[in-house]
Amino acid sequence: QVQLVESGGGLVQPGGSLRLSCVASGRSFSNSAMGWFRQAPGKEREFVALISWSGSSTYYADSVKGRFIISRDNAKNTVYLQMKSLKPEDTAVYYCNTDPDRVIAGYSNSGSWGQGTQVTVSS
Repeated sequence: QVQLVESGGGLVQPGGSLRLSCVASGRSFSNSAMGWFRQAPGKEREFVALISWSGSSTYYADSVKGRFIISRDNAKNTVYLQMKSLKPEDTAVYYCNTDPDRVIAGYSNSGSWGQGTQVTVSS
């Protein structure tokens, strides 16, 4: 059974940084794109970043472009999200997913989801 475990969230001041991790188990994801999504209170889940299976291509939501970097280590079945210059509007639960293309296309139940990690940006 596929399992994703996100970690690295926490409380940070505006302008601060955090690094999220998502460890996948159950099978290798080295041939799969991976993505990060987030859901703020009272809002729908939204796309944040996507990385191709090789790591050679990355895509970002406009709201995080230039501030967030997605990366992966296929040997560790892990995908990361380095976040800097954090803003209060980045406050959300962050999730990783194993089929981000289909989720972006509207198939929200595609792939596997972890339990999420809370990021709170506040002074």
